[in-house]
Amino acid sequence: MSLKVTSENFKQEVLKSSEPVLVDFYADWCGPCRMLAPILEDISDSDLGIKVAKVNVDDNTPLALQYGARSIPLLILFKDGKPVAKHLGYAEKDEILKFLGV
Repeated sequence: MSLKVTSENFKQEVLKSSEPVLVDFYADWCGPCRMLAPILEDISDSDLGIKVAKVNVDDNTPLALQYGARSIPLLILFKDGKPVAKHLGYAEKDEILKFLGV
């Protein structure tokens, strides 16, 4: 199950995570975000060693702006507390797995 992340717990759950974290910057009103949600849940429930976190841009605007989430859905892969890759827009599961390098 993916983890809801806010400005309050972002540092602990993402930046200090010992495993890679795929952060989904999304909004409830965003159609492509809703289409992407079950794919990310599936990835979260698999045994890939990657944590999936979701940041609602409407509820966490400063955090979204800090990481350049001006368009959504935006996926950012964090490793060792640093953003290492970004993917903008909807993607099928195989494309996301390729983006993750698995």
